Amino acid sequence: MKTAICFLCIIFSTLSYAQKEFQPAGSTIIETVDGDLDGDKIPEKVIIYNTKDTTDYGNIRELQILKKTNGKWTILEKSRNAILKSNDGGMMGDPYQSTEIKNGILEITQAGGSSWKWGYTDKYRFQNGHFELIGYSSSSGKPEEYWTDVDFNLSTGQLIFEKEVDNTKEYGKSKKETFVKKGLKINLQNRNLDKQRKIVLPQTKETVYL
Repeated sequence: MKTAICFLCIIFSTLSYAQKEFQPAGSTIIETVDGDLDGDKIPEKVIIYNTKDTTDYGNIRELQILKKTNGKWTILEKSRNAILKSNDGGMMGDPYQSTEIKNGILEITQAGGSSWKWGYTDKYRFQNGHFELIGYSSSSGKPEEYWTDVDFNLSTGQLIFEKEVDNTKEYGKSKKETFVKKGLKINLQNRNLDKQRKIVLPQTKETVYL
């Protein structure tokens, strides 16, 4: 029993040291997630920090992905662009919802709005030496007005758009379109760095924002 407790203490202290070693000064931890992201069957550690650095839209968030090699933690990748700032959720405040690792894919969910709401999930895969966005799904709208759902597979380029309209007098009929858009290169480093990307669908003329 004592051996097991000592073993757990060693693991905990090692993880704590890894966090403190790379933690931005003055920051606090929002969430920590473990899971294999590069296919070597050794769990990586994903840490989301709320930094002390601020903008007009609140505190900057930093995402770090730590990898253990030969018993030592190193930073596999980090970004201050993948997680929205603390006030980017509008009336709802903090947009950050959760980070998960599913089947080797890093999934980050964020949401915001007020009576009109929005939310989306980014899916990243470790490939070509860094984490690339391979999937994007979003929902936005307002009850009794309309609701829009987007499912975009960036690997195949297939984008499925669906707009369910309740207030047809104001917004017209419901719409659905499947479109192929290839060539977008989005990763943890440039996810929200550039101006918001938009795709105008050729049939419905609806605009999808990334």
